[in-house]
Amino acid sequence: MAITADHIRDKLTKELAAVHVDVEDTSSNRCAASYKVLVVSSQFEGKPLLQRHRLVNTCLAEELKEIHAFEQKTLTPEQWEKQKSQ
Repeated sequence: MAITADHIRDKLTKELAAVHVDVEDTSSNRCAASYKVLVVSSQFEGKPLLQRHRLVNTCLAEELKEIHAFEQKTLTPEQWEKQKSQ
């Protein structure tokens, strides 16, 4: 399976009911081996960082088998709005 930024974005949006997802291929040659993501979802409400990351990791379990580096930032919609206004 070829992993693309669009595939990751679509899966996170659908499975985590994300209201905003940014996916950046950070591989030096854009070979889809390294990604940085920002996920904004109300499913993160009241959850500590580790539980949020576990939700993302579970969602992308199959994809993470082929990704060498994965950086994630997880925010609630309220946190996202505060961050945008700063």
